[in-house]
Amino acid sequence: MYDHDLLIVGAGLAGLRCAVEAQRMGLKVAVITKVHPVRSHSNAAQGGINAPLTDRGDDWKGHALDTIKGSDYLADQDAVEIMSQEAGEAVLELERMGVIFSRGEDGKLGTRRFGGQKVARTFFVGAITGSALLHVLYEQSLKLGLQVYEEWFVTSLINEEGVIKGVVALDLKTGELEAITAKAVVIAAGGAGRVFEPSTNALICTGDGLSLAWNNGAGLMDMEMIQYHPTTLARTGILMSEAARGEGAYLFNSEGDRFMEKYAPDYMELASRDVVSRAEQTEINEGRGIDGNVLLDLRHLGKDFIESRLGYLQEVSVEFLGIDMAEKPVPIRPGMHYIMGGIKTDVNGETGVPGLYAAGECANVSVHGANRLGANSLLDTVVFGRRSATKASEYVKTVKDSRISTSEHVEKDLNRIKKILNNKGRFRTSEIRNTMATAMTEGIGVFRDQKSMEYAKKIVEESKIKFRDSLVVENKGKVYNTDLLFALELGYMIDCAESIVHGALTRKESRGAHFRTDIKDRNDKEWLKHTLIYRDRSGELKIETPDVTITQWKPVERVY
Repeated sequence: MYDHDLLIVGAGLAGLRCAVEAQRMGLKVAVITKVHPVRSHSNAAQGGINAPLTDRGDDWKGHALDTIKGSDYLADQDAVEIMSQEAGEAVLELERMGVIFSRGEDGKLGTRRFGGQKVARTFFVGAITGSALLHVLYEQSLKLGLQVYEEWFVTSLINEEGVIKGVVALDLKTGELEAITAKAVVIAAGGAGRVFEPSTNALICTGDGLSLAWNNGAGLMDMEMIQYHPTTLARTGILMSEAARGEGAYLFNSEGDRFMEKYAPDYMELASRDVVSRAEQTEINEGRGIDGNVLLDLRHLGKDFIESRLGYLQEVSVEFLGIDMAEKPVPIRPGMHYIMGGIKTDVNGETGVPGLYAAGECANVSVHGANRLGANSLLDTVVFGRRSATKASEYVKTVKDSRISTSEHVEKDLNRIKKILNNKGRFRTSEIRNTMATAMTEGIGVFRDQKSMEYAKKIVEESKIKFRDSLVVENKGKVYNTDLLFALELGYMIDCAESIVHGALTRKESRGAHFRTDIKDRNDKEWLKHTLIYRDRSGELKIETPDVTITQWKPVERVY
């Protein structure tokens, strides 16, 4: 029962696109997910998906160059070229699968312009694009016969002499540990937003896949590159999509100034996210904010336009702050949103660990570099989700049999869980988690320096010790023990936090989202490099700095 050709960890857009492709190839495929697939965090993606369609007078090189400039030249250009070249067909295929994209008056697929781009090439479904894509891919995968392990939590990868042959997982509904074998495993478990507080990410975004891969020999690359979204709703941290600015919203400070004219006069509110976030934070820090926020103003767009094109944002504003965006500006501030870093892969999802692949936000094929352009994340998931399925299927055909003795792997995880449950500690998961996550936001924030990063590192190290020696799990039951689940997630988050702080301390420059107030300049001579962190079998960290791949676009100063 628990044996497959391909097992995909995570049921968001990357995981389901991978599943659809692998099933088309005739593989016996399963997805394992700790929530129902359409509750995956891809569901929360609002604004759209980028694609340079030639019938609009656009071309892939324009999109690639915008992506590379937006990345502050840290993206690997060979990977960006593939993403941009395959973008148009990827979006059209989604439309053929059944995604009801918004259309213009001419009947063609409608577009809006997103940050860091002068061309309107973002295709969308109102402000619920991720949800629309996710539902369609789930429907398609079910039609093809996908098996889903729903509400199962992966506790470890089955590693046999350096080769990945499946997972050990906890069935949350019964509390039983089971081994699920597979000829190959694709990690598509999403990001690690909850390593920070506050965050726009769902509570399930705890870096599970990143930690699993890291502890089995894969490298984590550019983990210091943390994207802060410029527009999160005051007091709640809820994402207010870039679609608002894409449709023409303005940003104002307390003095009524449209301040982006000072920071990015050519792009204004549609400068790249790192630039807008720093501009907002500067206004707030220098006393021109309003209770720690600035204002997002849509009033000039009119009520009918707002409700037809940005209806979800209007609902959120009214429900949580009681503000009708057609009548009043909305207070917003930068909020932690996305991890550009992740499991190092090549353009086919290979991690360098036999049998292990990765795609989506947890992976770093290096198309986002130091700053992701809005609407490139959904494109990343579908392009590289498909490519990882193709490569994994080739590998699967070389593996004769995935059935192995699994009792030792299950017993090891069972003992680990028993130790956590029997621990006589004094710190609850929430205490350790909140202390660490708050320190990560303070130390690895929109602005950072040596002192703040060292502070974050210190708190992470303390959290690691507390987790090991002093954690208490009060619920000792088996059935849907969320107390235990949160404790296991905390272990994954600590791993992610450790890789983030070491990556940040290693990079001695400012580039994209990594802006150091003590080293403000970008240094292409010494730091046109990735940070790549491995953990060896003894637990020691090894840090490398491989060169960025440059094909046809030489680094120049970003002008926005």
